[in-house]
Amino acid sequence: MADWVKRDMEGWGRWPVISAEVARPETRADMVKAVGDSQGDGLLAYGLGRSYGDTALHSGHVVMTTRLDRFLAFDPATGWLKAEAGVSLEEVLRVFVPRGFFLPITPGTKFVTLGGALACDVHGKNHHVDGSFSNHVRSFELLTASGEVLEVRKETHPELWKATVGGLGLTGVVLSVELRLTPVAGPWIEMESVRVEDLDHFFAVSAESTGFTHTVGWIDCVTTGKAMGRGIFMRGRHAPQGIEAKKSLLGRVVDAADRLLDVPIDGPGWLLNQATVKAFNEVYFRKHPRGQKNSIVHYEPFFYPLDAVRHWNRIYGKRGFLQYQMVLPKTPDQRPLREILGAITRSGFGSFLAVIKEFGPTDNGWLSFPTPGVTLALDFPNHGAPLLELLERLDAITVEAGGRVYLGKDARVSRESFQRMYPEWEAWKAARDAVDPKGVFRSTMGERLGLVTPGGRS
Repeated sequence: MADWVKRDMEGWGRWPVISAEVARPETRADMVKAVGDSQGDGLLAYGLGRSYGDTALHSGHVVMTTRLDRFLAFDPATGWLKAEAGVSLEEVLRVFVPRGFFLPITPGTKFVTLGGALACDVHGKNHHVDGSFSNHVRSFELLTASGEVLEVRKETHPELWKATVGGLGLTGVVLSVELRLTPVAGPWIEMESVRVEDLDHFFAVSAESTGFTHTVGWIDCVTTGKAMGRGIFMRGRHAPQGIEAKKSLLGRVVDAADRLLDVPIDGPGWLLNQATVKAFNEVYFRKHPRGQKNSIVHYEPFFYPLDAVRHWNRIYGKRGFLQYQMVLPKTPDQRPLREILGAITRSGFGSFLAVIKEFGPTDNGWLSFPTPGVTLALDFPNHGAPLLELLERLDAITVEAGGRVYLGKDARVSRESFQRMYPEWEAWKAARDAVDPKGVFRSTMGERLGLVTPGGRS
């Protein structure tokens, strides 16, 4: 077992920063010992650090899970994979795409552990077809506060399942996950992109895209008036056998260069402002010709465009950034979404990256984010109090519409707003307290939202 070392911890948004006692267990036995050592000061598991806010932060003990990274079993006839929770999505893809299998669900980065994917119940571009990550999990092993390891299935532990899936690591340490991979013919994606001229056009294109498993849109959240909601709609599906991209030597050189891109230093504070965001949005929108473009692309740029740039979060500078993602029920006029976009444009805080898509039916954990409707994800440079005031206004619109924010990306939502957004939180807390009555597993977010008591019992 590695020694505990004091260090500063942060999420991908780089705000807030929390000092913690950190260890990196090498084995399951080490992890069990770490839980036993942390009964007084609390404990939280930490994977690859791609949750944005304070989801995976804790001022007591933090255990890194990335050394628990072995594949345990695989059945090529069915696609069922069992792996330790520290295995990354990147590693699953590296090993299994050449064997004809792909992740059933993937978020916008492959630098996520299986345990982290379960704890946030991540979703992808195909939620409207295939649901979220937990819909493809048969079982997981959970190390509880007592040191017991439980094999959790929906059928055998229904309440613990619903508390752990999307439960932000607060029920215990996930040790392994049994996940069903999706058979594919190869690494290629049949992709179409459509320039949409406004919000109504976006929903019209979305409605006619039922032949595609994966859909997502980039939206210009700065433009107002009739063009509000303009952007680029992208839809794709795994290509069948025999279809692949033909790439020139120049194209291969460009791809190799893309994989070497890095942001080596923090960006200056003035880099991302209303003027530069507006200019970027205008160029990005105009470079796509009117109508539709068809192409065959590798899965990397389709699913993980930002992963090509290492440390891209440094663009926002030392102050970091806040990602705000909400889901809103659909209405005939999309009024709540228009109110959200209107509040952003009036504030002057344009988002450099704004992603929109539709969610389908869902039945997952009590704190899982996806619900039927439309979701919008926005990145804002950290401007302190003025930005926090804007986000509180967006919270109010979201709550009034019956929506919710994504806790896996949150850093500041209030306890009152959270409880209105997640009305089943009390059922979650009862199940969580039953498995961890002394409140061993804690996080900064859990304390902020009233899910656990700071420094002590739940």
